[in-house]
Amino acid sequence: MTEQQIHDAAAAPGRPDSPAGPPSASGADRRAVVRDSLGVGVAVGLSGFAFGVTAAGSGISVAQACVLSLLVFTGASQFALVGALAAGGNPFTAAAGAFFLGTRNAFYGLRLSQLLALPRAVRPFAAHWVIDETTAVSLAQKDRASARLGFAVTGLSLYVLWNLTTLLGALGAEAVGDTAAWGLDAAGPAVFLALLAPMLRTATERAVAVLALMLGLGLLPVLPAGVPVLVAALAAPAVLFVKGRALRTPKGPRS
Repeated sequence: MTEQQIHDAAAAPGRPDSPAGPPSASGADRRAVVRDSLGVGVAVGLSGFAFGVTAAGSGISVAQACVLSLLVFTGASQFALVGALAAGGNPFTAAAGAFFLGTRNAFYGLRLSQLLALPRAVRPFAAHWVIDETTAVSLAQKDRASARLGFAVTGLSLYVLWNLTTLLGALGAEAVGDTAAWGLDAAGPAVFLALLAPMLRTATERAVAVLALMLGLGLLPVLPAGVPVLVAALAAPAVLFVKGRALRTPKGPRS
């Protein structure tokens, strides 16, 4: 699920939390929600194999990789953390990069808190499942009951499968030994590229990606491992600033 899909779903008419929203879903609709949610959970959960392999290749133990998946449970942050550690980065710098990537989930939570309206006792547990996929599935539903069902099924299936495949991937990489010799150290970057490519739909998004790539690669030889990733994050506000200036600049009279 891309962030563009999340935005499109949020902007769709007839939101589930609207007072004049559509009636509750039928049995067939609920089955469709479960089917689609399981599809998302299984498809994304399988990428836990790549994380397990990457984590083992970075030098952390199988137990540490599993604890990361259990407690962090946000793929981009986990890949960023183990990637920086594999490159020899400072653990604090690696953690800072992972934290920065994970802050987007806080903004998802603001929207989902209104949409799902879960009981207070449940919210701390549900917050752990607020990620790209559960947000996109929830926002795509027609009513609150379907949104809650989609959130729960997507979150549960993805959480279980992500942790299981993390364990299997880490065990497999540990049995192989030197993951770099088999080319398995490229699994993490490959997954990142596969997730990123469908998101680059507009010229602005492509400009951000290109500038971030230039900053990251250009600063890699001169800055400690993990720091170029933090600096590359400045590409987004830089491109948006330039775009905003261009839009505000009055155009001269045509000749």
